[in-house]
Amino acid sequence: MPMIDLKKLNTHRARTFRLAQANGLNLPPAKPLATPAQALRFVNERGFIYFWPIKGIDLPSLWTAVAGDRPVADAHDDPAHITWRWKDEALGKKIWYYAKVLRRKATMISLEVAPYFYALSENYGSPEEDYLVAYEEGRLPQAAKQVYEVLLKEGALNTIDLRRAAKLTNAKESEFNKALEILQADFKILPVGVAEAGAWKYSFVYEIVPRHYPELPEKARRIGEGEARMKLLELYFESVGAAQERDAVKLFGWQKDLVTRTITGLVAKRKLVECEHPKEKGEWFALPKLVK
Repeated sequence: MPMIDLKKLNTHRARTFRLAQANGLNLPPAKPLATPAQALRFVNERGFIYFWPIKGIDLPSLWTAVAGDRPVADAHDDPAHITWRWKDEALGKKIWYYAKVLRRKATMISLEVAPYFYALSENYGSPEEDYLVAYEEGRLPQAAKQVYEVLLKEGALNTIDLRRAAKLTNAKESEFNKALEILQADFKILPVGVAEAGAWKYSFVYEIVPRHYPELPEKARRIGEGEARMKLLELYFESVGAAQERDAVKLFGWQKDLVTRTITGLVAKRKLVECEHPKEKGEWFALPKLVK
């Protein structure tokens, strides 16, 4: 059984995660991202990343590429919080796809890769009907239905006006936020701007996805589910270098048998090799160039 070469794996991740400190490796430190253009290039290179690093998930993030491998700073004046401004100023410009997608956390997806995610969503070409099918089958909560219907009818709204129009003012904050997250994770709505609304004078403006990206459903329609999973898993492994099957299940939320089938396909195409980890138990898969 091939064995992961940890030095090669760490070197690979130092590059794909753009780590300023490459875990003691004899490598020149990666230059932190310093401009919005560099951030866009990073998203396009990786296909999809997190905005913030997420505990327990290995995936490149914009924060790490700017700030280095350190926790997200609590101090608002930390220089790396420039990422927040980049993200906000990009909303609505259609340079990437931004929403709470993977594990319902803030995810940045290249426009080339977004159709592969959309192809795996529960959207089949009719924004006026798809959500009703999901609701009737018990896959869409009442609060999410109300939020979506308001946006469908009224157009883009900030969260303050949206909550009021959806008649969720008296609902728990968590219920409203969960509705927003569910709709984002299934590519039904996304933030497209920021409004000076609410107590903090900061409120996301939401819109339904097909209205903001009218070409996305058509592009996704030409992609089969198997093809979409293959593409996304290949990009995932290109970023992390090596992982276990359970890591992919945890990140994407797909059923285990679908992940198994997709990884088997990548192994058959020699995109991945089954291997062992020198320090951890279990079955691993890695890029061929990272094993010995």
